[in-house]
Amino acid sequence: MKGRWIAAAAVAVLLASVVGARASILRRIAPAHVDAVPTYVVRRVPFARRVSADGNLRAVKADPVTAPPMNEGPLKIAWLAPDGVEVKEGDVVVRFDPTDLEKRLKDGQSDHATAEAKIEKERTETGALLRDRDRTAKLSEAELEKSQKFQSKDTLIFSRNQIIESQVDAELSGQRKTHAERAQGIESALSKSKIDLLALERSKADIAMQQANKGLSQLEVRAAHDGIIVFEQDWQGNLPKVGDPAWAGERLASLPLLDEMEVEAFVLEADASGLVPGIAATVALEADPDTLYKATIKEVDSLAKPRIRDVPINYFSVTLSLERTDKTKMKPGQRARVTLLLDQQDALAVPRQAVFEKDGRKVVYVGSDFEERPVTLGASSPGLVVVESGLHEGDRIALRDPARPGDSSHENAAEAPGAKAGP
Repeated sequence: MKGRWIAAAAVAVLLASVVGARASILRRIAPAHVDAVPTYVVRRVPFARRVSADGNLRAVKADPVTAPPMNEGPLKIAWLAPDGVEVKEGDVVVRFDPTDLEKRLKDGQSDHATAEAKIEKERTETGALLRDRDRTAKLSEAELEKSQKFQSKDTLIFSRNQIIESQVDAELSGQRKTHAERAQGIESALSKSKIDLLALERSKADIAMQQANKGLSQLEVRAAHDGIIVFEQDWQGNLPKVGDPAWAGERLASLPLLDEMEVEAFVLEADASGLVPGIAATVALEADPDTLYKATIKEVDSLAKPRIRDVPINYFSVTLSLERTDKTKMKPGQRARVTLLLDQQDALAVPRQAVFEKDGRKVVYVGSDFEERPVTLGASSPGLVVVESGLHEGDRIALRDPARPGDSSHENAAEAPGAKAGP
């Protein structure tokens, strides 16, 4: 019996030592696990959201190159100067096909000659007819004078029938004369009307000839001054080419003044928050990416539009004023990479990996006991995110989920709203 008590006591001592050793181990392990969680002290820091965009250089001032003001339909492009080539004042930059205008000129000349021939024919025929009417009128007048002079009136000499016949002959001669004079006047007026109509046809032909000659003189469009010719793209992004039609006054190209350049950039609609005139930016030319040029947003389109047809991605067109223009490196149409500095402020910004998503909320773990606290987020950059509410300056937060050991907890860090991929 005594031996059993001794054995029980020994077992109890052994269990007590094992429990004590386990507790000691746990006490050593637990602080080590807690101390292994990296932390970050919240403070106000300069924050800026950087947005990248592609764009092209263009001149601030440029003279348009347009198709001549023709009213007879479109012209056909016969020749173009190479896009981007340097031209001198007076050089031909666009030449149009003269075939249609030459045909119109020949048609006008033919119509003019036809109208002239018809007028001459009408004058000849009318002249002959009028001379015939004039002879008839003179003959009728002579017969009337003869009838009146030798009219049978004496009843003692002439019979009643002779006297009546003499009166009828006199009246008939008078009527013939009157008819001839009236017909002469009518035919003269009718001939004049015909000639006037033919003169209108001749004038119409003359106008067609004048327009054709004027168009032929304008088929070559020349440079107004020295510069670089930059052709305009259509809504599909295509440049003009030989054979394309060009309507009167249509803008085909521009002749920029290279003293002052600007950038037209296209910003994704999702990145356009805070995009307003006056915001600073930097510009790097694709041909010289190591040189940065300071710029400022000059103008922002009010509506986002797609850049490519049938591609449902909208962009805001942004015009940027360059601080300086390097004429030795900058040419119109060059591609440029623009970096916009948006949402510049001193804010409570924390590392993105310190924000987690739990039950649909954004939370952080604060203090030595890592209290779970919901937060409201604002703008973000590839590394930082602004906390608008839920934290105070000086708070210490965990950079990984303290409930999960090791660095694998970084996989559960929530993506902040508005996060963008870095350049």
